Formats: sequence, C-alpha cells, structure tokens
Amino acid sequence: MKENIVLGIKGFFIGIANIIPGVSGGTLAITMGIYERLIEAISHFFGKFKENMKFLIPIGVGAVLAIILGSKIIGYSLDTFPLPTILFFTGLILGGVPMLYNKVKGNFKISNIIFFLLTFAFIIGIMFLKTGKEVRFENMNFMSYILLFIVGIISAATMIIPGISGSFMLMVMGYYKPILNTINALTSFENIGHNISILLPFGLGILVGFVGIAKLLEILFQKFEIPTYFGIIGFVLASIIGIFASTPGLSFSILPFLIGIILFLIGFGIAYRLGD
Repeated sequence: MKENIVLGIKGFFIGIANIIPGVSGGTLAITMGIYERLIEAISHFFGKFKENMKFLIPIGVGAVLAIILGSKIIGYSLDTFPLPTILFFTGLILGGVPMLYNKVKGNFKISNIIFFLLTFAFIIGIMFLKTGKEVRFENMNFMSYILLFIVGIISAATMIIPGISGSFMLMVMGYYKPILNTINALTSFENIGHNISILLPFGLGILVGFVGIAKLLEILFQKFEIPTYFGIIGFVLASIIGIFASTPGLSFSILPFLIGIILFLIGFGIAYRLGD
C-alpha cells in the first residue's frame, strides 16, 4: 500500500510537470528514480502484464489527477506567483541530480562528455523555436483528427524524453491552449461529446508514441547505458534554463524570491527523498 501511495505521488508530480511549459515529465521521472522502470514497463507492457499494471496504475492515477486538477491550479499559480512556482519545480528537478551523478561517477571520458554537450545544446536550441498560431477545433474534418493523432505521438515522445517539455512543444505546434481548454471544458462537463472526440485521437497518439519511444530508449539503456545517462544529465541541466526561458512575466522582488527559495528547498527535498 505504501509503495502504491509513493508511486501515486511521483505520478502526480510527473503529471503536473507535463502541464507547465518548459518542465519535462521525463525529467521528473528520472529525478524521482522511476525512469528506467517506467520505460521497461511501457516497452514490455504485455510481457509482464500483471506486474507492469501494478507499477503503472498508481503512476497513471496520480498523473491523471494532476492533469485534471492542475490544468486549473497551475495556470493560476503561474499567472499569480510565477517565480515561486518555477523555483519549486526547479528544486524538484535538481533534487534528482545527485542520483544521476552516482550513475556516471568515474566515467568522465571525452566521448561521454560530448554526449552531455550535444543533448544540452539540443535543448537550448529548442528554446529558440517560435510558437505557432493556435489551432481551432471548430469544423473538424478527417485530416484534423489525423493531425491530432500525430500531435499526440509527438507529445508522448516529448513527455518521455527528458528535458524536452511536452507542453512547450504543444505551444510550438499551436495546440497547447486549445488542448488545455478542451480538458478544462470536459472536466466542467461542457460539450462532452465534442471534447471527447478531440481528446480521443490525441490520447491514442500519446499511447502509440509512448510505446515506440520507450522501446528505443530501452535499447539505448541496454547498449549504451553510461553515454545515455550523460546525455540525460545534459537534458536535465538544460531544462532548468528552459523553465525560466519559457515562463513569461518573471520579475524579481524580495518576498516572492524568498518564498521561492523555501519552495525550491521543499521541491529539492521531495525529489531527493523520492529518488532514493
């Protein structure tokens, strides 16, 4: 029971991370110590069905609750208290770095450092992408639903790959606010049929993307474990810059900063403890 509660809490933070532009759910999964197990469970879902379900259900329930509740709360906190909110999630990310360092300690070869620099530079490069014009979900046709499915696949890939914010990529493609508004409307029981027809192909795309990317990452962990972890550290550290770069309205004043430092330390402590 205790293990399920802990997994549910981890899933909740991962779900929240996927709502915030600049924050990566994959990064939170790493810093909380469940990334490799998550990849294995998704990649071999039917191979150990019962065991994988026991692992995935608490995480899934936590993530879904986070998305349902957080779609309203996170928007408010980012608008009203942007600096403390971002510092809290920065703490959550950095709290898992000691665990990642232990994975690569003593392997600081040039080739591994190159992997780190490449992934770090990749995330920094993504930050310069311009966000696209927002799509509209009126007058949907067959191609619109196919595009939603493809966007779901891309979104899943960015949720799993650490350092790349799924929310930010949705913003780049012009789908972030429309999808978020659709989730909000569905949870308020508005236009239920229409909203389900929007979220269903998007959700199916996410499932397909999860499985495909999980299998690729599993191969990387099996054959190139140390270089892969160096690459992941590059993703994670660059994502810190991405969080601040992707959050509009950040300004410095003493009280929000002090509150933010306290929340940073709380977030760091949570990730450090959950990552054990």
